Amino acid sequence: MPNPNEHAADVVILYRPVGQAELDLIMASGQRAFPPRLPHQPIFYPAVSEEYAVQIARDRNTKDQASGFVGYVTRFRVRRVFVDCYEVHQVGGANHLEYWIPAADLADLNTNIVGEIEVVARFEGKPAGDHP
Repeated sequence: MPNPNEHAADVVILYRPVGQAELDLIMASGQRAFPPRLPHQPIFYPAVSEEYAVQIARDRNTKDQASGFVGYVTRFRVRRVFVDCYEVHQVGGANHLEYWIPAADLADLNTNIVGEIEVVARFEGKPAGDHP
């Protein structure tokens, strides 16, 4: 739930598609923080639209063993003053917009999250070779 002292104009709503392991770490934080990036993940990519995050969670995470063949869409609010320091990048179609936040800045992002990180969608896949 957002902080009642934060005005809507002072926050930006972003989305992050995650797999099961990342969601477990978010839940362990009390839904207040994203876990540190792995060494091979130098950038944190929150999506600007729920539609784009759904596409990733549904079409990629559900086919990925590392994601547990499940995709979640998380929604979170971050202070505009923080996120305005970063550019939005278009990485495909017109709605494929995301921020590129260096992994070194993730702790700062976490301290600028207003309220909790919420799960707004869940998608399940099947491991390759599994058939109904």
